[in-house]
Amino acid sequence: MNKNIKITLGSIYLIILVAFLYFLFSKFDIARIDDFSYYKTIQTNIDEIIGQNLYINLILYFIFAIVWVMLLGFGSPILILSGIIFGKWIGTFISLISISVGSLCLYILGSYFFSDLIHQILKNKFSKFIERFQKNEFYYFLAFRAAGGLGIPFGLQNLLPVIFKIKNYNYFLASLIGFIPHFFIWNAVGAGINEFIKVSNEFSFLSLVMSKEIYIPILIFVILFLFSIAIKKKFFNDQY
Repeated sequence: MNKNIKITLGSIYLIILVAFLYFLFSKFDIARIDDFSYYKTIQTNIDEIIGQNLYINLILYFIFAIVWVMLLGFGSPILILSGIIFGKWIGTFISLISISVGSLCLYILGSYFFSDLIHQILKNKFSKFIERFQKNEFYYFLAFRAAGGLGIPFGLQNLLPVIFKIKNYNYFLASLIGFIPHFFIWNAVGAGINEFIKVSNEFSFLSLVMSKEIYIPILIFVILFLFSIAIKKKFFNDQY
C-alpha cells in the first residue's frame, strides 16, 4: 500500500480513537471518583435506563462494542461493562456476538489495509506457527482463543491471524466459541460489582472481593488460567 495512504489512514484512526476516548471519559465526574455514593447514583441510573428499553440499549452496546474492538480497545473493560449493565447472562450473550463481529471487522480491515505492516511486525515472532494453522486453522485458532490469546494484548490477538490468512468464517466461529469461558467470567465479575454497589453503603475492597459474586468468578478464572497453560503446552509448546 502507498505510504501516504497508510499515514492518512493511521492519522484518521488516531483522531477517531482520541475523540472516542474523550467523549467516553468526559461523561464521568472526575472530582467524585472517590465518592462511593456517586457510583450508587450511576448504578441506579443504569438500571432505570436499561429497564426502560432493553432492546435499544442492546443495539447501542452492540455498536459500541464493535467500534471499541476496531479501535484496539482492551477486552476486559468492555466485558465488565456488559456485566454491569445487562447482568452475567445477557451480558455474556451480547458481548460474545458484538466482540466477535468487531474482531472479525478488525481482522478484515487489517488484512486489507495493513497486511504488509502486520507481517513486518509479527511474522518473524510467530512464523513457527504458520504451518500448524494452515493444517487446521479452525482447530488451532479455537485453542488460541480458549487459551486467552496466550497473554497477547487483545488488539494484537485479533490482528495476529492476518499472518496465518485464516478464512473469515473460521475466524468468526473459533472466536465465538473460544471466547465463551473468559467472557462469562468477566461478565460475572461485572454483574458482581453491580450487585455490590447496589447493596453496600460504603466501599470496602475486602468486602467486594469476599462477596460470592466476585470470588467465585475469580476462582473459576484461576482454574481457567491453569487450563490455558495446559492448552499452551499442548498446542503452542514452542517458546516465543
